[in-house]
Amino acid sequence: MHPAKVDRCRLGQLTDLPNIGPACAADLRLIGIAAPADLAGRDPYAMYAQLCAVTGHRHDPCVIDVFISITRFMAGEAAQPWWAYSAERKRRLASG
Repeated sequence: MHPAKVDRCRLGQLTDLPNIGPACAADLRLIGIAAPADLAGRDPYAMYAQLCAVTGHRHDPCVIDVFISITRFMAGEAAQPWWAYSAERKRRLASG
């Protein structure tokens, strides 16, 4: 869902989260996340690694940005577009 349309009071399904459409919701289900509440305490980088392992191929690193956006949102931060986290991801991966 577009971040501007997210309603924190209506988070019944994965597609109610910012930046999550049907395809990304399916990816989240592959790694055991069936509902927004399942994101509590999850590490977006570990989620990405798990997704790559489960599917057997490396996904676009922008998926990490999406995962950062939803884990932060579920931790109480405001909804942001996924690309708001691209620079942070690039810095972390460059230093790691």
